[in-house]
Amino acid sequence: MTMLERFTRSLLRKEVDKVPVCSVTQTGTTGLMEMTGTSWPKAFTDPEEMAALAMAGYEIAGLEGVRYPFSSPDIPQAFGCTYSKGTHDSPPHQLDFPCKNPEDVKNVVIPDNLYESPGVAAMIETTDILRKQIDDKGYELPLIAGILGPASFASCVAGVNNYLMWCVKETDALSELIRLGGEVCAEYANVLYDHGADSVVIIDSESGPDLFPPPLFEPMFLPAYQKMTRTMKGLNILHMCGDATAILEPIAESGFLGVSLEEKVHMDYASHVVGNEICLIGNVSPADDLLLRSPAEVKAAAKKCIEDGTRILAPGCGIAPYTPLENIKAFVAARDEYYSEQES
Repeated sequence: MTMLERFTRSLLRKEVDKVPVCSVTQTGTTGLMEMTGTSWPKAFTDPEEMAALAMAGYEIAGLEGVRYPFSSPDIPQAFGCTYSKGTHDSPPHQLDFPCKNPEDVKNVVIPDNLYESPGVAAMIETTDILRKQIDDKGYELPLIAGILGPASFASCVAGVNNYLMWCVKETDALSELIRLGGEVCAEYANVLYDHGADSVVIIDSESGPDLFPPPLFEPMFLPAYQKMTRTMKGLNILHMCGDATAILEPIAESGFLGVSLEEKVHMDYASHVVGNEICLIGNVSPADDLLLRSPAEVKAAAKKCIEDGTRILAPGCGIAPYTPLENIKAFVAARDEYYSEQES
């Protein structure tokens, strides 16, 4: 079974020989940058550097997928948000946003030149480069793109403070941003599929309980997610940071094939509640385990995650930039060790 087949079948909740082991969140580390001659912040925006660093996640670290980019300001920038450039060890952070009050929402429209905006154009070019490299080298593994989702879009365009206040005081304005964000993200995802991405990860932690009241998740976000997933033409995944335990059941009804969960969600509980309805992805801690512990401890955490029911073994969120390469390799090796130990 190829890595692409294993990944695809896992998302479709079909039988596989062993769970895939990859990352559906960012994979750039300072070690991989040194080994490939790439660097942040250049690799945030330069398609050649972005592609080289993304490919290193497979070719050097052994992750069974090529995941890009390493930050996601592309869509918000196209709508007027401004960002820092980022540094050698941290992604860009938001500086300003266009919607200062609810009345500004009516001026938010999809730009005619959306796919010519710098960040989006760089993503499309990177997709083309990676697709060609994967095909030319005969790698049968998934090409995984990450983009922001409708909640993240609304939070960026309105600013976090407005986003949180408007969920109670200005629900019409916030709902319109969420609707528009869902439309833009689904359309953008389809463009990336057309250019060769196998899967698109919708990064949308702002809809989760760490920021948004759980009782409002279904009325505010479920319709947007269901419309998105009906429209998206390829394999799709929702990534949710924080403790999403309270909204696992509606997430399973969202139409996403898989959900990537942070380690705050107990995988055994999630597997019991929704494991037959959606592909569970995760959730070894990128900080407590991958960054800080020994290779042996990383292996133990990964094996427990498989035992608890993950269908795709992955970090619970983006890999920290200073994560040791030996720990990422141990994370990958743990999957094979797990199955060898089951046979013995």
